[in-house]
Amino acid sequence: MAHAPQSRPTACLALADGTLFFGRGFGATGEVVAELCFNTAMTGYQEIMTDPSYAGQVVTFTFPHIGNVGVNPEDDETADPVAEGMVVKWDPTQPSNWRAADTLSAWLNRRGRVAIGGVDTRRLTRAIRQQGAPHVALAHDPAGNFDTEALVEKARAFAGLEGMDLARRVSCVQSYRWDEMRWAWPEGYRRQTDAKHRVVAVDFGAKRNILRCLASAGCEVTVLPATATAEEVLAHRPDGVFLSNGPGDPAATGEYAVPMIRGVLDEGLPMFGICLGHQMLALAVGAKTVKMNHGHHGANHPVKEVATGKVEITSMNHGFAVDSQSLPEGVEETHVSLFDGSNCGIRMTDRAVFSVQHHPEASPGPQDSYYLFERFAASMAG
Repeated sequence: MAHAPQSRPTACLALADGTLFFGRGFGATGEVVAELCFNTAMTGYQEIMTDPSYAGQVVTFTFPHIGNVGVNPEDDETADPVAEGMVVKWDPTQPSNWRAADTLSAWLNRRGRVAIGGVDTRRLTRAIRQQGAPHVALAHDPAGNFDTEALVEKARAFAGLEGMDLARRVSCVQSYRWDEMRWAWPEGYRRQTDAKHRVVAVDFGAKRNILRCLASAGCEVTVLPATATAEEVLAHRPDGVFLSNGPGDPAATGEYAVPMIRGVLDEGLPMFGICLGHQMLALAVGAKTVKMNHGHHGANHPVKEVATGKVEITSMNHGFAVDSQSLPEGVEETHVSLFDGSNCGIRMTDRAVFSVQHHPEASPGPQDSYYLFERFAASMAG
């Protein structure tokens, strides 16, 4: 019995070591060059694709059912997707969810993001774990014409994220107020009308849900661009300062952010940082950061709080980490990853200044760590 001829691949993922993965393209057509990471979350692909921390990265999803709940405007973490592209095992199906306003493929196409389906993501993920996050070129051409040698060369020529200041690229360009609170059934997003604390949030690539969590914890939030100086932050007379998540190398962004953080620390204000904000707070107090082999990306990472021994399941997304061996006197480690023992939190012992590597706003992910926003609010009340 004759078999039907295989249809020609319409997408190609080329790794810098020459490995090629072929599949079916969806989303936008064209090419993108980036670092490749994998994410182990089972939900929240839309939040992941619009998380500014993914600038410069293509995301491989280890969970196969990507696209099955469609997309909707309420779940964007920023105005446009920031991740450069996506790699999935199965082609997205028609969405089956009452909130779906569009299909994943149409949404990616409209937003100019390239994607590939039909890839052996288990094999690809093993390669990332063994070799570290590779540089890749991802191409989608409906005619299936690929110059694979040129794609491999483009992947090899990619500069990488080490030494790159990407926060400036994804930050807001002017300050604004934020009063929207966390989504709650049945009202959806409500407004904060009874704020107790005035907070300046410095935007290195802030996710909307982090700002919503601050508002829900009783904060009146003013968001400032990544390049804000200590004088500009303090001019708003805040009760506390928040340092957001973001992409790229903390040492590169720290060139201008660390002096700002030190200036605010000199005023003795409560301070809370997440992800890139955590890494740059560590740099500001004299610690060091390092590039990780393949980073932590997922919504199922166990983290232990050192003081209590409590284990939280957390959402993570970072390719750099704070070197806990470099923490100076007066700064202690508060949280550690149970996957690899890497640092996941610090605090200053003489003031209300703390930060975590994981994402307590849980978008996507579990809400075990939400108490950190309340701890920040309590530090301002105290």
